[in-house]
Amino acid sequence: MAHIDYYFTTISPFAYLAGTRLEEIAARHGATITYKPVDIAGLFARTGGTPLAERPDSRKEYRLQELRRQAAKLDMPINLRPMFFPTNPAPAAYAIIAAQAKGGGGDLGALVHGFLRACWAENRNIAEDEVVTDLLKAHGFDPGLAFSGMLMGAETYARNLEEAVAAGAFGSPFYVVDSGERFWGQDRLGDLDLHLAGKL
Repeated sequence: MAHIDYYFTTISPFAYLAGTRLEEIAARHGATITYKPVDIAGLFARTGGTPLAERPDSRKEYRLQELRRQAAKLDMPINLRPMFFPTNPAPAAYAIIAAQAKGGGGDLGALVHGFLRACWAENRNIAEDEVVTDLLKAHGFDPGLAFSGMLMGAETYARNLEEAVAAGAFGSPFYVVDSGERFWGQDRLGDLDLHLAGKL
């Protein structure tokens, strides 16, 4: 059975555009997923990435065009300039980590997508306690995890960054299969699907 480590930040528009396709692909091939939210600023600093605010205008403009085109292709709503972006991604990350550690009861993939959708389509601030607890509850998890899982979440969040660097990840979304194959970006999910099928 294949396993996928999924590295992402909870405020990534491209992770939002992935929707729940990763979960569909994993189910089709009997693969398992470990969700590993990471501090994207830390990942960029360790792997040569440039923070959005520091990129040239031409790259910022292209990013917006690409987001608009990809959202249209996928028929997904997107706000190219969300009210709460950037925001602190850590509270949502801690909640995901705590929900994953608890196991059972909720839909973890839907929770991850819920946070991303809240930022990029619903103009909600995923750094706010009320939003975090609401999303946990909406996806079948104890909303108290937003608070009880903070210490473990913080420790795991830091460890995820180290693991991402060691695995060769450098952006979001980033998928690492236990075969050693790496896939960067929601537009490479088709390649991940083909790889798990033994065709790539």
